[in-house]
Parts: sequence; C-alpha cells; structure tokens
Amino acid sequence: MTIKTSLLRGAALGAVVALTAGVAANATPTAHTHRKAVRKHVAGGGSELSSLRDEVRALKAQLDAQGAAQAQTQAQAAAAAQSASEQVETAQAADADATAAIIQSIPVAVAAEADKLKPKTDGIYFKGVKITPGGFVEAAGIYREHNLASDVATPFNAIPYAVTRAGHAEELRASARQSRITGLVEGNVNPDIKLSMYGEFDFLGAAQTANLNESDSFNLRTRVIYGTLDFADEGWHLLAGDEWSLATMNSHGITPRNEVLPPTIDAQYNVGFVWARQPQFRITKDFLNHSLWAAVSVENPQTTFGGSAPTAAGVLTTINNGSNYYAGDTGTLATTTVNGVVTAVSGVAPATQSLNHIPDVIGKLAAEEDVYGHHMHAEVFGMYRSFYEQFGDLKSNNIDAGSVGGGFAAQVLPDLFDVQVTGITGNGVGRYGTSQLPDVAFTPSGKITAIQETAGLVTATVHATKTLDLNFIGGEEHDVRPDGGHGSYGSFTAVNTGCGIEASALTCTGNARMLSELTFSAWDKVYTGPFGQLRVGLQYSYVAREGFGGVGGAPEAHDNMIMTSFRYYPF
Repeated sequence: MTIKTSLLRGAALGAVVALTAGVAANATPTAHTHRKAVRKHVAGGGSELSSLRDEVRALKAQLDAQGAAQAQTQAQAAAAAQSASEQVETAQAADADATAAIIQSIPVAVAAEADKLKPKTDGIYFKGVKITPGGFVEAAGIYREHNLASDVATPFNAIPYAVTRAGHAEELRASARQSRITGLVEGNVNPDIKLSMYGEFDFLGAAQTANLNESDSFNLRTRVIYGTLDFADEGWHLLAGDEWSLATMNSHGITPRNEVLPPTIDAQYNVGFVWARQPQFRITKDFLNHSLWAAVSVENPQTTFGGSAPTAAGVLTTINNGSNYYAGDTGTLATTTVNGVVTAVSGVAPATQSLNHIPDVIGKLAAEEDVYGHHMHAEVFGMYRSFYEQFGDLKSNNIDAGSVGGGFAAQVLPDLFDVQVTGITGNGVGRYGTSQLPDVAFTPSGKITAIQETAGLVTATVHATKTLDLNFIGGEEHDVRPDGGHGSYGSFTAVNTGCGIEASALTCTGNARMLSELTFSAWDKVYTGPFGQLRVGLQYSYVAREGFGGVGGAPEAHDNMIMTSFRYYPF
C-alpha cells in the first residue's frame, strides 16, 4: 500500500465521519458498512475513488432527506405545541369566564338568601308578628222600584205590599257605609303553631236599636273579629270570637276567610243565602292531607218570632214589638193591665235580645278534590237549636229543633265557568236565611212551635275575561204553616183584605210564606297594580214576596232593584 492510497483512505474516512456527525443511532450502522466499502474501493485504485465519491454524494443526499424529515417533524411538533397552547389558553379563558360568572352570581345568591331573612313588603312586621291591613272604600248607588227606606242592605221580608204608601214610591240613594276596614295579625310560635287575629268592620250599624239576630249590628259594626290557634302538624284548628257561622259554606276546607259569599253589591246578599255572623267557639280537624275536614261549633243563639202570643191570662205578649224581636219578659217593657191580663206596650223601650239558654250547635264535614283538573268542594252540616219562653205565671217552655244543610262548588270549566249550590232545611232556621223569616210561632195556648223552613241558592259565574266576571244568582226561602195554620203565624184566619188596596183601612196581616230573588251581577277589575285595585260592579235584582193565604187571599209584592259600586282596595 502506498502513501497516496493511505492518504486517500484517510480523506475518505474523514469525509464520512464529517457527513455522519449529525446522525446518531440510525447513521452509525450505515457508516460502518460504508467504511468497509471505502476500504475495498481504495484498494481497487482510482476507479474506486470515483465510485466512493458517488456513494458519499448519495449518503449526503440521504442525510439531507433525513434532515428535512426531522425539520418537518420538528415543525409539526411545534404546530402541535402551538395548538395545545392555544387550547390551554382557550380553556383557561373559558374557565376564567365561568369563574367570573360564578363570582358575579354570588351577590345574587347572597341577596336571595338575605331576602329570605328580610321582612316582606306584604305587611307590617312588628315585634315578631305580621300585620296585614286591608279593606276598601266604596261609593254605592241604590235604586229600588218600591221604597224600603233602607241603605245598601235590603230587608227582603219588608218588600211593601200595595196597601202601604211605600209600595207606590221609588227609592234612590247613594251610600259609602259598606266601606270596610280589615286587619290580620299573625305570629308563628314555632314551625308547628301559629296564632292569628282578624277583624273586619264597616259602617252599617244601628246603634242602640241594633240586634244580634243574624249579625252584630251595633256601631262600629263588627262584621267579624276572632282569634285562631293552628297546629299544622297535628291538623287541629281552634277559633274563638265573632265569625261567619259554620253553616256558611267555605271554598277551602273549613277555614276562616274562605267563605263563599254571593257576588252581590247588596250587603244583605241574595234571598236563599244561608249565613250568620256571630260569636262562637269552634274546633276543626283536617285529615288526609287537607282533603277531608270536620268541625264543631257552639254559636250565639237568638230567636226570631212570627206573630204575637195570644192574650190569654198569664201569657206574655211581649214578643213582636214591631220588629219580630223577642223583647224579654214583662219586666223589661212598659205594661198595661186589663182585667188582670198583663200586656206589654209594643215599641216602648224594646229589649231586642231573645231569651235563650242553650247555644246553637253545628257540626260539619267538608271534602275537596281535584278531579281531572276540575276542583270540587262539598260539605254537609247538621244543626241543633233550642227555643225557650217564660209565661206570666213563671212557668217555662223549651223546645228542641234540628236541621241539615250543605253545599257544593265545582269548577265546571276551569278558569271559565264555576257553579255553587247551598241550602238548608229543617225547623227553626229562619234567622239563618238572609230574608229573616221567623224561627218560631205561637200556638193558641201560647206555647212556641218551630217553623219548618227550606232555603236554597244557586250561583253560576262566567269568567268572561281575566278581569271581568258575570254572575247569575237565584235563591228562594219558604215556610210551612206552623201549628196546622191555627197559630200566630200563617193562620188560615188571618185577614189580608186590605193588602192590595193603597192606603186601605182594612187589615193586612201579610205573613210571608215565600221570598225569591233572581240577580245578575258583573264585576270588573279595571285596575290592578302597585297602587292597589279598582273594581266596578253592577247588579240587577228582581225580588218577589208572597204571603200565606188567609181571609182576603194571599198577598203579593215585588221589587226591581239596580245597584252600582265603585270600590278602591289600597292594599
């Protein structure tokens, strides 16, 4: 081997090493292989050197291709890294937005929780109790075809016969006396026990001449005022005070402030309506998740009388005093004595509270359910009453009487058409009817006897719009002749010859046998907003009064009435 060959071999090896310096694991086996080839070609002389150069070029091209692939891989890796970085930044931005949203929602959530602890604006909160004021101011207009000399409450059993001057005179007046003030006070002793007190007052009282026959009519007139104690978990409810009678129908269970009243402007409502507002003690129990209710109440007793007691010796004659109120015993009135018979002078210092020594007792069951989206409520009640009188010889007479009644209300077409039906039948229930027919009459011997009466009312309501209700109401009350028509009320021998003759000097007894009324009313909520509510009402009624037949026939009377109402409810 010559020095030239050695130098060429060294140069070739140096070139190979220089070219393969950037390739690591993959290039090493290839370089080793080519070294062998170089040695072979150098040994072969100059021709081999040329071949070796070609292989070096090829190797360089291969290395260049590998470098380009490596650069492409590095670029792809950089692009992937950039994309990942962008995704991270996007995720971080989204997380920042979510975090910001959560942070922004914190004050809202805190405010909502704080609102739960704040006193609400639907009442006045004082020393742990909630006070809710209420009521309305009313301007009412009243027109009656025949003059009753009455305000917005119609005395139906005084519809005048033709014999009176009032039976030929019209009546027109305006009144604000039905304007009402209400107040509810509520306090929760704990989550189970709740105490409440409610009062409702208007201006239709009658001072010292008032009575308790159907409602408390003294000034300032107490419509209702009572307290309640409710045990929510156990379902027991206690009530004491002046409240609607248990005989009055409810719209929800047997609960106060849910009474179903005829939608009239007339403060005496509609003939056939069964009601009283009077002092009472009531206990109620609800069952089956408030779908079944039972209650018992003992209520203030009063008695309305039909006719006067006979004037036989020793029998009191202090009953009628011109208003069908029992005037107490003779010691309360001025009296006269004729042939040993003591007779009270009618209309002189009348005592208008009747003699009673046993309260009226009423038991009631109520059930309600939603049937295929139609809410239905039904109830039935029974009533026990006791009537009491004293004779002039200090003897007393006591009789018992019973009656049954009930009601039904249904959403026939929810939010469009509703129907309510109520009624009562039995003995001695006159004062529970809005017409105030008498409870009892007198036999010829002077003993009291209970009058059988039936009263009923049907109300149909069309919700014409969200604010306008149209109501159609029909009711009737009628008595059966007591004591076979031989007593003091509804007697066959009663003289009615003068009832149909204006200003007649002839007698007109005119004991009422039946009253009926047909009413149409419309109520529109013309404004409801932050300043309260304004309601406008219109009512038309036709009332008929029919007397028992006697000597001269059965008298009749009627009245057409129109009423308007503008009511503002500030609360």
